[in-house]
Amino acid sequence: MIRRQHMEEQSNTSSILAPDFLLICFPNYQTWQHWLSLPLSLLFLLAMGANATLLITIRMEASLHEPMYYLLSLLSLLDIVLCLTVIPKVLAIFWFDNKSIGFSACFLQMFVMNSFLTMESCTFMVMAYDRYVAICKPLQYPSIITDQFVVRAAIFVATRNGILTMPIPILSSQLRYCARIIRNCICTNMSVSKLSCDDITFNKLYQFVIGWTLLGSDLILIVLSYSFILKAVLRIKAEGAVAKALSTCGSHFILILFFSTVLLVLVITNLAKERIPPDVPILLNILHHLIPPALNPIVYGVRTREIKQGIRNLLRRRL
Repeated sequence: MIRRQHMEEQSNTSSILAPDFLLICFPNYQTWQHWLSLPLSLLFLLAMGANATLLITIRMEASLHEPMYYLLSLLSLLDIVLCLTVIPKVLAIFWFDNKSIGFSACFLQMFVMNSFLTMESCTFMVMAYDRYVAICKPLQYPSIITDQFVVRAAIFVATRNGILTMPIPILSSQLRYCARIIRNCICTNMSVSKLSCDDITFNKLYQFVIGWTLLGSDLILIVLSYSFILKAVLRIKAEGAVAKALSTCGSHFILILFFSTVLLVLVITNLAKERIPPDVPILLNILHHLIPPALNPIVYGVRTREIKQGIRNLLRRRL
């Protein structure tokens, strides 16, 4: 009898320390889930297929073995990981009502989302620097932007953002939780932390400071790079040179603008929670992890002649 009571106490204690969370997508409009699953599935397949095609094309085409395309490969890898971290679980909720997510899995998802989102922003910053050197210092480009530069940049992107965002899920995992129903489709830091019985002021402050420091510094450097590029381009006198120079940056600028716009809309909707239905930020959060990964390879594929030619060559070999 005493032994059974002791075992029950141990079981209860472990369930309190490591409970499963329940993800409740669109708490006010749960009937939308089955209808929404179709476009999300199509976007997910598009994102995975487009990024995989881009990676294979760059890998197989010798003419694309250049630093600029290696950076684009890094962006595609980040997009694939972000999609795989978020969307399959969302679709499992929609299709199979599989709302449960383990304690460790929830905080792992939180870490990947925070770190890879800032890694993507940092990659855009490195790509902006690549375009700055290509246009403003063309003679020095081969000596500055080398394969070694890409390796060092990739290490910097992973190390900076991985280390600085790691405390976010660690801090959240140390909290005591009084509830386990997350009113979201994914384990965002705020959605999870507000279920805690403890004070989460430091948790919120750390995410705010780190998020704006990393994303803000990347955005400032991107704006500076394009300011110098625009200044250099306007000095070019040769006919057609301006259009050619801007064309090389067009795809990159479109993607950065879209990435920043979606992020800004998401921030504004979260700040204006009281005026906006709670399901809107949830939907925007999902789309932010899905639409940019789907658009990035398509925009580059459509606007970059070398990539289009590489895809044609790849298709000819397979057909």
